Amino acid sequence: MTEPVFPGAVPGAEAVPEDLLAAFERYEAAIIADDVAVLDETFAPGPGTLRGDTAGLLVGHDAISAFRGTRGGVAPRSIERIEHREVGTDAALLVSVSHYAGGGRGLQTQLWQRIDGAWRITAAHVSPRPQPLDRTVWRTVGDPLWQGAWEGALAGFTVAVKDLFAIKGYRIGAGNPAFLDSARPETTTAPAVSDLLRGGASVRGIARTDEFAYSIAGDNVHYGTPPNGALPGALPGGSSSGPATAVATGQADIGLATDTAGSVRVPASYQGLWGLRTTHGLVPRQGLLPLAQSFDTVGWLTRDGDTLQRVVDWCLSYDGPSSAASEGAQPDREPGGESGRGRWGESGTDLPWRFVVPDEALAAAEPATRDAVESLLALLAAAPDAPAVSRAPIGDLDAYLVPFRTVQAAEAWRNNGQWVREHPDAVGPAVAERLAAAAAVTAEDEASARALLAPLRERVRDLVQSQVLLLPTVPGAAPARGQSGEGIDAVRLTTLRMTTPAAVAGLPALSVPLLTVPSVLGPAPVGLCLISREGTDIALVRLARRLAATVSASGVTP
Repeated sequence: MTEPVFPGAVPGAEAVPEDLLAAFERYEAAIIADDVAVLDETFAPGPGTLRGDTAGLLVGHDAISAFRGTRGGVAPRSIERIEHREVGTDAALLVSVSHYAGGGRGLQTQLWQRIDGAWRITAAHVSPRPQPLDRTVWRTVGDPLWQGAWEGALAGFTVAVKDLFAIKGYRIGAGNPAFLDSARPETTTAPAVSDLLRGGASVRGIARTDEFAYSIAGDNVHYGTPPNGALPGALPGGSSSGPATAVATGQADIGLATDTAGSVRVPASYQGLWGLRTTHGLVPRQGLLPLAQSFDTVGWLTRDGDTLQRVVDWCLSYDGPSSAASEGAQPDREPGGESGRGRWGESGTDLPWRFVVPDEALAAAEPATRDAVESLLALLAAAPDAPAVSRAPIGDLDAYLVPFRTVQAAEAWRNNGQWVREHPDAVGPAVAERLAAAAAVTAEDEASARALLAPLRERVRDLVQSQVLLLPTVPGAAPARGQSGEGIDAVRLTTLRMTTPAAVAGLPALSVPLLTVPSVLGPAPVGLCLISREGTDIALVRLARRLAATVSASGVTP
């Protein structure tokens, strides 16, 4: 379905004179419909009219008209922001941000002049969504890199695979060039990759990760920082930064990623994506380079809920009792989705239309995020089919974070310590500092931390037995790139306070792009996180789609 040109109130549109806004809206409708006649009329006649983009500069109305006649229309898009500046009598500058239905954003700058009583474009420059290979996003890429089945539930989808999964014939790089150089080509492909291929999806490429997946910012000192597909100038979120950016910018449809402490949910929130952390142990982790096995999970990133539903309906199903038993899961008795396979766990059962908001998580969010959540809750309360919403304590968030980090560090050092000792100068400063601290964790420290986590795990699990936790995914908007290390560390800690309860409990957690907050870089997405009981991953996606539809029906963006 094509998005409307103006999906509701567009920030900045109220400042544009009514007749100029009407002319701009007419132009946008014409470019989507490839109405060359209207486009020719919109651009000012004469040899002085200009239009430029990455391909070059067109000078004169005739040259621009000829270009229009051969190019065809643009991909479906909507306008999400407009800036208006009056530059003289009957002259104005419009700068607008386009959001493409297929992912990614573009920027167009237009000089409009009133000529013979009508507004016309006299100069325009278009910055389309990024298309070329970006080495900060991809380690290697193909068209495709690995062809999946020619038909199936996921046929036609492309996948960005985080550089932690085994793909036969390729090495695992883990976000570090020295590690990549020392690795051997894999002899088998990870089941999480193979299952997508069997469903018809194809691997587009291997996407970047933060070093050893031991970060949630999305920066990498070796390869650079991937762009944020939703908020230019902001960090993309990590450690699944590459797959998230690939999906947000339309270079892949699905990001295959991992989530230990929020590595799917954080980039999903920062880049306006749907991101699911699956129930711990539900998806096979063979062929996955571990960070901390007690918390590592497989997850997926998509631009919309319908695509994610198709992924979970296929991937969280099984071919028969023997395969389920091999992974230690208990299948239910319902047939699974269009694939005809059975489903893992309880996922065939709908979750209750009932939410609980943890007080401490809401208090930990930034003021603008709290306001957006409260607005969303008010909107839900006014909906015809309003869900039940309550508040409840979850406990001191630091009580989760501190022992979690101890156990995570102990396991991270067991997994990576020997390699780090052999390559002491190969790791970037931030991750090296974390690994140095991890090396100091004693067996007694780890045992004590695990003892502290056990009752917390049960507390969260008890909360979701008959309801779904609802909280902001992260405290606020993605931080701007270029912040000091101290600033990023502070954001990391406040973020981990909100993401670790789901990891401690081993529960499915889904970030849905339902909130928008102001930031120094402009309106920014923030995810709303839903956490449900163990094994209800398929039902959780279905519930989130119902929630998103309820919010969308109101016509208001929280």
